[in-house]
Amino acid sequence: MTVTVSGRLPQTPYDVAIVGAGVVGSAIARALAHHPGLRVALVEAQDDVGQGTSKANTAILHTGFDAVPGSLEARLVREGARRLAAYAGEVGIPVERVGALLVAWDREQLAALPALLKKAEQNDYQDARLLEPAELHDREPRLGSGALGALHIPGESIICPWTTTLAYATQAVRHGVDLHLNSPVEQASRDDGVHHLHTPRGTLRARHLVNAAGLHADTLDRLLGHHDFTVTPRRGQLIVYDKFARTLVRHILLPVPTALGKGVLVAPTVYGNVLLGPTAEDLRDKRATGSTADALALLREKGRRILPELVDEEITAVYAGLRAATEHDDYRITAHPDQSYVTVGGIRSTGLTASLAIAAHVTGLLAHNGLELGPARALEPVRMPNLGEAFPRPHQQAELIAADPEYGTLVCHCERVSRGEIRDALTSTIPPRTLDGLRRRTRARAGRCQGFYCGAAVRALFEGAEA
Repeated sequence: MTVTVSGRLPQTPYDVAIVGAGVVGSAIARALAHHPGLRVALVEAQDDVGQGTSKANTAILHTGFDAVPGSLEARLVREGARRLAAYAGEVGIPVERVGALLVAWDREQLAALPALLKKAEQNDYQDARLLEPAELHDREPRLGSGALGALHIPGESIICPWTTTLAYATQAVRHGVDLHLNSPVEQASRDDGVHHLHTPRGTLRARHLVNAAGLHADTLDRLLGHHDFTVTPRRGQLIVYDKFARTLVRHILLPVPTALGKGVLVAPTVYGNVLLGPTAEDLRDKRATGSTADALALLREKGRRILPELVDEEITAVYAGLRAATEHDDYRITAHPDQSYVTVGGIRSTGLTASLAIAAHVTGLLAHNGLELGPARALEPVRMPNLGEAFPRPHQQAELIAADPEYGTLVCHCERVSRGEIRDALTSTIPPRTLDGLRRRTRARAGRCQGFYCGAAVRALFEGAEA
């Protein structure tokens, strides 16, 4: 198992290099790991997997009911949802099928619902149905007044995006994929049938290249001579409400979508919180992940109409993520056979849901472009730590604690995280490099006190492991 964070990159050419260890790049690495004859590198600019769009989204496992019918995105989301739901059960990724309500607040939105129902049916989703106001309010008693009806999408689910990316990457690394962190690709070229990826850690070489660089996919595409799309970072700011707010909402509450996206939603999370957001701000800066007072005030204003009691609850955190929006209304997954190169661009918020289907699609493109996959094998299963509030946590399992008392010693009391869970994360296949990385693996410091009480203890354990 090879995970590197420093030092010179290997000089022997790989069969495939994947640039970007987000949820899509990690899923592609896992798909290629099924073929033991391949030498594969997963190359990431930052110090951890899932550090870009993959860590800061609304964490919804979509049905694809509102995708553009006949589009590549529609097909891959539909297929990916089935694949990821099954995979989550196998490896322990928390998923809750809470369903969604697409709520109409005025006559124009109400008139749009039948067309959205038809679109769902065109996307092979047959379970959607229209609700009258009385049934809508029976389903969501705390919903604001004035709602005229809704479209019910029972298949929409909530999921843990952090665990998903980490599970893919862990399984890939355990089956021979080399993960190289802290390796931003600054220049790229191709000579004598070999790609040369120039990074601060040296040049990595590969015969086939997959561009899964997310927000920077257009930049890498241009380095290789293509101008197929431009990524405009679309900032989504969100508010995370305390666990006490969780009883206020039963479904994912969606607005009628616009050209900029699905708009501001209210959604429960698998961690027991409630999300309000996101905004949709098209920016130029691909690093602008800060929150703004005006946007948070706007979210609270919209939230007050959707779920009036929510905005009086305590806020645990705010965060912002950047989505890889492009000028196209579909994914930009393109094979360039003459370069042994596949671009995986324009993967928006549905990328989490579609990730396993995207990986299968890209693997097929690589094979069609001349990559000899060789024999396939089943992957040894992995079992990820449970971060979901609706499932038994280690501190609740007497047999586990009896076998290892560290699981019964809580360090982070807000999120009920034990010393055993922190120890396991710090000694895992892909250990965290920062306290934020540890938080995504355990939920430590993610609760209502945001590390005020447990921060020193968590840091001591983290620094002790580093030493």
